[in-house]
Amino acid sequence: MHIEAVRSYCLSKPFTTESLPFGDDTLVFKAVDKMFLLANLDGPLRISIKALPEDVIDRLENYPEVIPAYHLSKKHWMAVEMENVSDTRRIKSWIDQSYDLIIKSLPKKKKQDLHIPY
Repeated sequence: MHIEAVRSYCLSKPFTTESLPFGDDTLVFKAVDKMFLLANLDGPLRISIKALPEDVIDRLENYPEVIPAYHLSKKHWMAVEMENVSDTRRIKSWIDQSYDLIIKSLPKKKKQDLHIPY
């Protein structure tokens, strides 16, 4: 997956915005103003995504392309070196899970205001 594919996939999700809050080299995707994916724009593509703590541990142990996330909570975030990824379906699933964690964590009132069912 290259950056344009990651970008298109993230922007296809409802309530998603993109920005460069940390400088021109880090693209950030947010759902309702909460980060669910960061992507570096310099060098080989690496994305950081949120996951449940047990999933972070499992992926770090079982997928060589997964490394601890840089400058983020190592408990809740992991980084994926995209040049080493062969299964884009798995990465899309992980992105979906990251997005869902953010949406599910929204306050009930915010979900009702946005007509989010879960």
